[in-house]
Amino acid sequence: MRLWLIRHAKSSWADPGLRDFDRPLNDRGKQDGPLMQAWLARQSFGPVLIRTSDAARAQATAAFVQGAFPEAQLEADHRLYGASPETMTEIVRETPAEIESLALVAHNPGMTQCINLLAGRQAIDDLPTFGIARFQWSGNGSDLGREQAILEFLMTPKMLSD
Repeated sequence: MRLWLIRHAKSSWADPGLRDFDRPLNDRGKQDGPLMQAWLARQSFGPVLIRTSDAARAQATAAFVQGAFPEAQLEADHRLYGASPETMTEIVRETPAEIESLALVAHNPGMTQCINLLAGRQAIDDLPTFGIARFQWSGNGSDLGREQAILEFLMTPKMLSD
């Protein structure tokens, strides 16, 4: 099983009256999208299912992810909006057994906490916007927690642009 944990791209705070849930991507988020999409498209074991928070900025980020993996099914799940690491792992455990690669697009601080929980150590202090971590373990989604998840890599827009 492969699990892609993806934090949404940089969001806009230009409209202070806008609800947090409705905030769109800002210019940097829109610029990082194609950069990360191109990198994702070159990766093996792409997700066949992308579950995303239903917040505007997460949906926009998930569209870039699906652009890299056009065969992937995209599903919005409100539980991913502000999700704790426990909620994220619960969603992974609910994944049908035939799914061998899943992506979750969600928010901090839960995303960073989930990465550190699965890594079994402080792997990262703060996952930047549109940051990606990929884990691998034996078994399927329901086996998460019974097997040792291996952090395969971390990638960020800054790492690609440096």
